[in-house]
Amino acid sequence: MINLFDQTLDQFQIKLTRNAPEILQVNVGKMCNLTCVHCHVNAGPGRKEIMTREVVDKILGWLEKADTIHTVDLTGGAPEMNPEFKHFVKSARAMGKRVIDRCNLTILLVEGYEDYAQFLADQQVEIVASLPCYSAENVEEQRGEGVFDDSIAGLQILNKLGYGIDPALQLHLVYNPNGAFLPGDQAELEADYKVELDKAFGIKFNQLFAITNIPIARYASYLKRNKQLDEYMQLLVDNFNPSSIDGLMCRNTINVGWKGEVYDCDFNQQLKLQLEDEGKESDVADHKLFAWDVNVDTFINLPIKTAKHCFGCTAGAGSSCGGTLVA
Repeated sequence: MINLFDQTLDQFQIKLTRNAPEILQVNVGKMCNLTCVHCHVNAGPGRKEIMTREVVDKILGWLEKADTIHTVDLTGGAPEMNPEFKHFVKSARAMGKRVIDRCNLTILLVEGYEDYAQFLADQQVEIVASLPCYSAENVEEQRGEGVFDDSIAGLQILNKLGYGIDPALQLHLVYNPNGAFLPGDQAELEADYKVELDKAFGIKFNQLFAITNIPIARYASYLKRNKQLDEYMQLLVDNFNPSSIDGLMCRNTINVGWKGEVYDCDFNQQLKLQLEDEGKESDVADHKLFAWDVNVDTFINLPIKTAKHCFGCTAGAGSSCGGTLVA
């Protein structure tokens, strides 16, 4: 099958290679209290996939020896819904790792999770929180009825603990377009968010990350239902930006699924594009790569798996879990 993304790289004479891995991004499970339209994980309350204590401890044992990894990025689903979340966080922080929690904010109000905001503050966990807009209508179009008010309440809880105010408690928000278009200018969006959220709710935060919606899983189904999938895919292809390549997250990140399997990114994870052991046959299941088997020194030599969805990270100003890639 022709890989259009690889063809485009060849056209621009670009070779996509890895740097030494610095970030361990772990999807600890697909269980979530929300079912957002743009979700590339198909997460929701009924999902049963969840990382076990055994897998968590095997990853932590490997992490202790992975000196180049300075950041542990926990995602889901709602990562807090994994029963081993606190154990994972405390263990990684005890190693001196920076820990990021990709929080949907509303989980902080759910019965049984009311103490999690304080826990995150005590552990000085960096929070990256989804808030697709500063208006209720746009947020609830993506994330469901009542989610905006709960998100604002979650942000106010975090602000009271010092998040977004104390330099040690970083709070970042994520913007996703609520339609089949690319994000606007990240700096302009951040300025608007800061003015509107402060004026309406007194909310403070550090940075805004503008992230392009990737046309896979639930978001692809949404586009298909609205007869926009082909048009959106073409938009991404037409806006390919070669300057985005240097900052792609697949170049310095090891992404890990709930069973411990290794991928280039969370999008490849959902498409089951698992990496293989170095020097082994790629079509043998036993040769698939798991986190505790990764050799950090040789991981850099593994080829990055690409497909058409990669145009989502390279369109326009580019897109990563830390926002746009090109100023």
